[in-house]
Amino acid sequence: MAVHVEDGWKIVPLRLMIGFGFLAHGYAKLERGLDAFATILASLGVPQPHLMAWVTTLLECVGGLSIMAGAFVVPLTVPLALIMLTAMFTVHLPYGFSSVRLQAVTASGAQFGPIGYELNLLYITGLLTLALSGSGRLSVDRWLRMRREGGRIRAEAGL
Repeated sequence: MAVHVEDGWKIVPLRLMIGFGFLAHGYAKLERGLDAFATILASLGVPQPHLMAWVTTLLECVGGLSIMAGAFVVPLTVPLALIMLTAMFTVHLPYGFSSVRLQAVTASGAQFGPIGYELNLLYITGLLTLALSGSGRLSVDRWLRMRREGGRIRAEAGL
């Protein structure tokens, strides 16, 4: 039995997951300290590593929250996709596609190796889907659009 979901609601779960993912990664950078992330960026040859650590972390945190709320979704997709592309080409590409590299199972649990670019592509695809679909019904973007259009309609009616 298929569940009928109105088109405007279908994108909400994707928006929530993509946004939460970015927020979680940004928060992890804050928790570990931006100096540690800047050191990683410097070792990768990223220019202005301290500035880029701040920019990336803030963009992931604020962008993640905004995507979850459905606020400014379309303009945020480009800078967030650039973060994913940068991570893909500077870190994950040499390890191939797979995001799961099980190396061993020990008494302390599973041991994994470096991950490939699969998750980067999933995030980029999710962002592209959001950009093409819009924010959906339950979103700040829709609320702002309705306010703008409502104000225009009231102005045209002389109210």
